[in-house]
Amino acid sequence: MRLIILALLTLAIAAGVGLGLTWTTATRGIDLGTLTIGSWTARPRSGSNDIDPYARASVARSGELPIGTGDGITFTAATDDNNKPLDGRCDVIVSGVTPPARFWTLTLYDTKGRLVANTLERYGFTSQEVVRSADGAFEVRIAARSRAGNWLPTSAIDRYVLALRLYDTPVGIATRSQKDAPMPAIATVGCP
Repeated sequence: MRLIILALLTLAIAAGVGLGLTWTTATRGIDLGTLTIGSWTARPRSGSNDIDPYARASVARSGELPIGTGDGITFTAATDDNNKPLDGRCDVIVSGVTPPARFWTLTLYDTKGRLVANTLERYGFTSQEVVRSADGAFEVRIAARSRAGNWLPTSAIDRYVLALRLYDTPVGIATRSQKDAPMPAIATVGCP
């Protein structure tokens, strides 16, 4: 009898640990095949047949539709370049240039993957509408209060995530560093 109870306890612990780790991996993801440049992170194989099983589970759970490998790549950032979480009550500046791409979008999401609700219904910028300086660089200010220039409202949410989608770009699996793909800088410049 003691052997049966011990076996059942062992199976219950193994099942709990296995299911817990699977849930954690599917919700938070892991770094298999992940490309990280500065604060920006991408999974270049998410839109291909070579997707790893953990990324496949994460995509299935979230319901997102990844960009196909031949179409482009999505980079996300949840922290600034100093590893500080992006806070909707602070002023954050995304500036610089993007890697070569026919078209790109920069979009603001909450931590659950939904667009950040705001009265202006302004959720992001595209490469065609962002105002640039003479050298081609841009600066997008992300803040709770109105700012001059390229401004995205945060509605003062606690945390948010930025998504930079590059369409028709050479950036992908072979990219390894900032030299290969110059990504925009993310800096927190003011916090109340």
